[in-house]
Amino acid sequence: MHPNPVFRQEPSARLLEFARERGFGVFTAAGPRGVLAAHVPFVMEREGVAAHLVRANPLAQHLLEGPVAAQLIVSGPDGYISPDWYGAPGKLPTWNYVAVHIRGTLRRLEDQALPAHLDRLVQAFEGRLAPKAAWNTDRIDPPVLADLMRGIMPVELTVERVDGTFKLNQNRTAAERASAAAALEAADAPGMEHRALAALMRQVGGSGQS
Repeated sequence: MHPNPVFRQEPSARLLEFARERGFGVFTAAGPRGVLAAHVPFVMEREGVAAHLVRANPLAQHLLEGPVAAQLIVSGPDGYISPDWYGAPGKLPTWNYVAVHIRGTLRRLEDQALPAHLDRLVQAFEGRLAPKAAWNTDRIDPPVLADLMRGIMPVELTVERVDGTFKLNQNRTAAERASAAAALEAADAPGMEHRALAALMRQVGGSGQS
């Protein structure tokens, strides 16, 4: 997380909501041979973060030995900010981004939890595609679905600590930030989520410092 407090003023509820909206992140945990990582879709539930891992994944294999301290890293939109975009001299380049870290205990769930988890996961993301008719697991032949589920493991991360960085030029004046957001939208450079990042930049306040 960025050390500047001006970039870390979002309340925990907002950070968790942002993570829920993204719905995709990276579990990390210390394993017997170093740091383990797994990229996963997930859903936020009352008990914590619900997800699943391919059983062959080293992190899944590590969970067979018991719960582990873990972190879920959720990245939001990011992009390079040119100093030319501020409309003011003497500025430096920077990189704006959003990131949420959720720390807690990651544990394997019983296999019986898997069908309900998959249904909730599919419903969460199919629901975002309306008015498309929602797909569901009933469309898969039961023997095929059972075979697929044998290859994955349901897991849950209890939420013990949440940190976040919303680095969106809060340390610039409102005019400089608006100018940079407009230029960001117009740049359309590859590899960056310019429109989403610019929208977030327009939503924040700031210190107005240079």
